Amino acid sequence: MKSYRPEALAKVSRYRNYFPTLDKQTQTDIYARMAELIEEEKEYCDKGNYKHMAQILTSIALYENLQQHGKTEEEAYRIVSEEMWKFLDPSSMQKMAKKSFFMPLMKKIVPFGFKKGSGYGWRYTWYKDDPKGRFHFECNECIYAKILGKRELLKLGAMCCHADIINYGSLPYTDFIRTKTLCQGGDCCDFDFVRHDTDAGDGWERTKSV
Repeated sequence: MKSYRPEALAKVSRYRNYFPTLDKQTQTDIYARMAELIEEEKEYCDKGNYKHMAQILTSIALYENLQQHGKTEEEAYRIVSEEMWKFLDPSSMQKMAKKSFFMPLMKKIVPFGFKKGSGYGWRYTWYKDDPKGRFHFECNECIYAKILGKRELLKLGAMCCHADIINYGSLPYTDFIRTKTLCQGGDCCDFDFVRHDTDAGDGWERTKSV
């Protein structure tokens, strides 16, 4: 199984480019906090959850330690969120969405990827009877909401949810529709991809998803 060590988790997190810019003492303090979090959340520390836990635990430790090292809460949240979002690159998904096989491919790779990349604490509902131009599913249980909710840090969960808007919110010919997430008080996270023959602005408008 992949190593649940703070250093290893930080290196696969979306903060791996930002982390080396921090001074050594801050890095040391973040690692120490991550070690505590790993022990506290060990029930979720399995193979399937590895990448998710890297984001969750690094986000918490970074957010808390930036405040302990002089940042205001607002400054800490801005840094954590901007650095996470800055790491994302939706260009590959956007190029793929231009292809005619995009929707059939999504219907195959997304369930497979979620199954492989989800460990203890997740539950999904998959809708297999969608028409050709639609693919939708729900996440009914999420470890971001579970771990961050009990710490009253759901704003960090909503920050992670926004990564989906960055990745999927401007796909060619494809409208990404999400009306609610668990981290924003919903009873599930709903994902709905609707394919069009034309691009946005030519007969249809993109949905402002949450």
